[in-house]
Amino acid sequence: MTNQPIWAASFLNMDPDSQPAGQRYRRIVLCADDFGMNPAVNAGILSLAGRGRLSATSLLVDGPAARRDTGALLASGLQIGLHLNFTESFGQPGPCLPLGTLIRTAWLGRLPGDAVRAAVRRQLALFRDITGREPDYVDGHQHVHQLPGIRDALLEALPEPRNGSPWIRDVGRSRMAGLPPRLRFKAAVIAGLGASGLRRRAAARGHALNPGFLGVYDFQGGVPAYEGWMRRWLASCRDGDVLMCHPALGADGADGLSAQRQAEHEVLAGPLMGRLLAEHHLTIEGAPRCAKEAICP
Repeated sequence: MTNQPIWAASFLNMDPDSQPAGQRYRRIVLCADDFGMNPAVNAGILSLAGRGRLSATSLLVDGPAARRDTGALLASGLQIGLHLNFTESFGQPGPCLPLGTLIRTAWLGRLPGDAVRAAVRRQLALFRDITGREPDYVDGHQHVHQLPGIRDALLEALPEPRNGSPWIRDVGRSRMAGLPPRLRFKAAVIAGLGASGLRRRAAARGHALNPGFLGVYDFQGGVPAYEGWMRRWLASCRDGDVLMCHPALGADGADGLSAQRQAEHEVLAGPLMGRLLAEHHLTIEGAPRCAKEAICP
């Protein structure tokens, strides 16, 4: 089945005009992170795009497989965003630190400003070189795009927004209904890294942001656990929310998350996903609900 590159395509590839009369569907962005990390990740994302089970993917421009499937990516109909990276070097220039060290250094105000700005500009330029266009949105590998020092360099380097685009992923307003305390805590920690500061700065410049964020979990438990989380996330989604995922098709021995990535792909590609989306009246589109109209509240 080929992907339909339309903004309000259903997860079930249903013609929007065929929806039941009077039935209001909520629209969400289902975004796969890490395109370019390895061939298995690329294959999983393209597989789901072909099934209409994704609407966006974030490109890790320094990843070893960033250029491997460019033609298929551009033909997929997915929105393509920059997955800004400061924690995995892949042998590329620029500041690159373990996540914990990066967080501490950023909040102490000790990131080298010139080097950070150069790294952001380099990644944006490489994105344009790979895709031939500006990013539809920007997020961060391990959510680093919201850190002090990095967020300002990012907003300074982005093109002037038009109708809210490029939009910015806001990880600070998680939908946590039904999640256990350990995942609520993880989501709160991620938000506390700088989401509110990024939100204020991005909105002031005219960038759209998603109203809610889902997909935070512990990357454990295989298919049964991921099915359980997906049930909770989809029940909590509101119009315009972003649900992130990290699928892969096939194993990669160098990727510590390979097994769980494959479990994600199995769930996202399977019949349960279609049933859940139908049950909760959800469709998939490539940008936050209000990206073309106003800044999300």
